[in-house]
Amino acid sequence: MSDPKPMPEPTDEAKKDDRSEAQPLPAGEPEGETTLEALLADTQSKLEQQRDAWLRALADADNARKRAAIDIVAAQKFAVEVLVQELLPVVDSLEAALRAEAIEPETLRSGIELTLKQLRAAFDKSNVAEIAPAAGARFDPSRHQAMAAVESDAEPNTVVAVMQKGYALNERIVRPALVTVAKPRPANDA
Repeated sequence: MSDPKPMPEPTDEAKKDDRSEAQPLPAGEPEGETTLEALLADTQSKLEQQRDAWLRALADADNARKRAAIDIVAAQKFAVEVLVQELLPVVDSLEAALRAEAIEPETLRSGIELTLKQLRAAFDKSNVAEIAPAAGARFDPSRHQAMAAVESDAEPNTVVAVMQKGYALNERIVRPALVTVAKPRPANDA
């Protein structure tokens, strides 16, 4: 067996490094308790900070939800405000016509045409579109409502006549067009 070699003595520099890593302990306290207590206090402090941040974020989210709900109610309540502003001149024109004493038929017709033009302009600004299919157009159940089916030489399931125009608001059907639809004539059995 060989003799074990003795360990070399640490150098002065190594001794300095060992001392710098070791933290001095307050007098009278064992080493393990101070480290655990400090670690526990630090962890509890961080936990409290995170809990506080979480509660603030939760409150912010709740406030944002409440603000959004208030904004939605206001938007629904005043959604037609622009349309109402556009319709006010139409109302004014109709009221002026009713106040007139003696109106010539041509003047009355001219006034009605002007009022209708104002109404259509208001509809255009509010994205309200007429649904008035031409005769011979394909029947579209999502935009038209068939009020009657009549025998016709026209192709079956096509519009023969429009009984009442329909209207769409931003591509959503407000009222379908009421139409008469063609159906084939019965074959003559002779």
